This record gives sequence, structure tokens and C-alpha cells, in this order.
Amino acid sequence: MTTLFSQDAPQALLENRKILVVDDEEPIRRLIGYLLQTHGYTVTLAADAREARQLLDKEPYALMLCDVNMPGESGMDLVRTILEEHPHTASIMVTGLDSSVLANAALDMGAFGYIVKPFEMNEVLIDVANALRRRKLEIENRFHREHLEDLVRTRTMALQQALEWLERSEKELRLSREETIQRLAIAAEFRDHSTAQHIHRMSHYCELLAKKHGLSPEHCDLIRTASPMHDIGKIGTPDQVLLKPGKFTAEEFDVISQHAEIGYKILSGSDSDLLKVAATIAWTHHERYDGTGYPRKLKGENIPIEGRIAAIADNFDALTTARVYKPAFDFAHARSLMLKERGTQFDPELLDLFLSCEEDLRRIHDHYADNPANQELPNVA
Repeated sequence: MTTLFSQDAPQALLENRKILVVDDEEPIRRLIGYLLQTHGYTVTLAADAREARQLLDKEPYALMLCDVNMPGESGMDLVRTILEEHPHTASIMVTGLDSSVLANAALDMGAFGYIVKPFEMNEVLIDVANALRRRKLEIENRFHREHLEDLVRTRTMALQQALEWLERSEKELRLSREETIQRLAIAAEFRDHSTAQHIHRMSHYCELLAKKHGLSPEHCDLIRTASPMHDIGKIGTPDQVLLKPGKFTAEEFDVISQHAEIGYKILSGSDSDLLKVAATIAWTHHERYDGTGYPRKLKGENIPIEGRIAAIADNFDALTTARVYKPAFDFAHARSLMLKERGTQFDPELLDLFLSCEEDLRRIHDHYADNPANQELPNVA
């Protein structure tokens, strides 16, 4: 995909005030041209679609006001083509036919407005101002979206290269593999001011719950090793969203919620069992048991067991440790808050198992505190 913009959207493109008026009736196009010129716009007139195309090929226009019925090519056909060939040029249809069907067809096609002759001068000025404002917003949004896609693509390629190296090194010692995974996860966690200890606590909470649920030792070990990468997709989240101290807007939440999909895309496609489990956890740890989570709104046991386990472990750690937006809650308060989400956010059976292990949970929490003393690995059942 070719990016249309550099990191900064060109101001000349955003501030373009050149308007092309296309109408086969000379008095109409001159009237519109005079009106717009007196209000500071740069206006060029064209009598038909052929002349309009020639002008558009020579220089960029911010907006085209186009008559619907003209000799030769119709205004609708012209606008349809211009939308494809000149995507930065907005269009407003001008017609003597007051038809809701025609108006809806024009708007569905991509026109920014629909003016019926005879028109009021203020109507034209308001429609033009609104069209230019909307055009500017769409260009800025397109730029931000493409810049984010480039950022994700670049970071994804870097991570994929690291993971390819990891797969080629699977015959190396297990400790080396786990350390590499943890360092990748720590890199993502540090971007939102979390600590390296979070991924250690998270992984051991996951292993503890997997064991209590009766999963095989091999499966439990895979979950422990893979779970530190649950938020690896945050490496594709822009800093201005990820590091925002206050509440997210709806648009910002949409951006940050993409980290589950991004993490899955980074980790999926491998033949490694470890990376398959890591991809599943990254993709599903924000799903909710009642089906209102993201990214796929999975419900109940349709959520893989790894994702249901990770959701409980991740939320418990978030509640019992200090974050930039909250203090650490004690275990009793965290337990109370999580029980309120029993059967809605969390798998009720797994939550009951998890909360029944308070002694082991405290041991992990204390051992991997944010300022831990050097101790041996905690012994959990």
C-alpha cells in the first residue's frame, strides 16, 4: 500500500480553496463563480465534463460544484470518475430537479452536498463551507489512519523478524527462549508505564489457575511461557493514545482496543505451539464471559480457556498493584470487585478456583512486587 502523506499532512492540501464550477448554463456558472470569488475563494469555470477533466488534470481543486444534466457526459458520471481519480477533490451536485431519489443517489455515490436550482446565495456558501470543512477532516483522518498503519506495519515487521529468529533457535536452551519472550513483552509493557514485574506476576497467576483447573503440565507450562506476550500488540498503539493519562474518547478506545488484533497478527501463523498459545491469549484476553468484550464479542466457553485464564490473571494484577491512575487495592477489595463481575466479565468457575488460592496468590504477588527482594521462585501448588 502506498501512503499518500508524509508524517505531516501537507498544509497546501489542507488549505486549498480552489473551486471548480461546472455548468453548461453560462449565467449560472458565472453567478456561482462571482458569489464564491467575493467570499475569498479562487474559482475556475468549465462548461462541460470534458473541460472540467482537462482543468483537474492540470492542478488540484479542493471542491467541484457540478451540474447534473449537461450535454455529453452527465454530472453524475463526472463526479463518480473524479472521486476515483482525484480523491482529494470534494463534490457538490447542482440541479434543477428536486428529487429525493437523485439526491440520495448523489450522496451515496460520495457527493458532499446537493443544491437545487433556483438557490439562495447563503445556501451555496453554507454548503461550500461545510464541504470544505468535511474534506479537511477526511484528509486528516486518512493521514492519521495511514500513518498508524505504517507504524504498525514497521513494528510488526521488526517483531516478526525477532520471532522468526526465535523459531530458528528452538533447539537452544529453554531458558534462553523464555528470556527472549519476556524481553519482548517487557518492551511493550514499558511503553504504558507498567513494570517488568507485571508480566512475571501475570504469567505465574496464569500457571496457577491452569493447574487448579486441571490442565496438563505441558499446557500449563505453555500458558505460563506465552502469557507475558498478552499485550504485545500495544507496540502498534500510538504513544499519544497509549500514554494518555485521562479517560479515552470513543475514537481513542477504538485505537487502543486494536492491540488485541495486532498482537494476534504478530504472533499467529507459526507452527510453534508456544506462539499459537501466545496468539490466542493476545487475541482473547479482553473478551468477556457475557459476550460484550472485544475484539470478537465471544461468549462463555466460546472464549478459549487460555483467554479466560489470562483475563482473570491480568485484571487481578491490575487491581492489586499501583497504576498511574489508581493505588493498589488490598486483596479483599480486589476479590469483592472481581466477584461483582462473576459470570459477566469472568468465567464463574475459573474465578472461584482463582480466588480460592489466596495463599499462593499472595506468595506470587509478594515475590514479584514492583521492588522485589532477591528470593527463590515461589513454590505454588
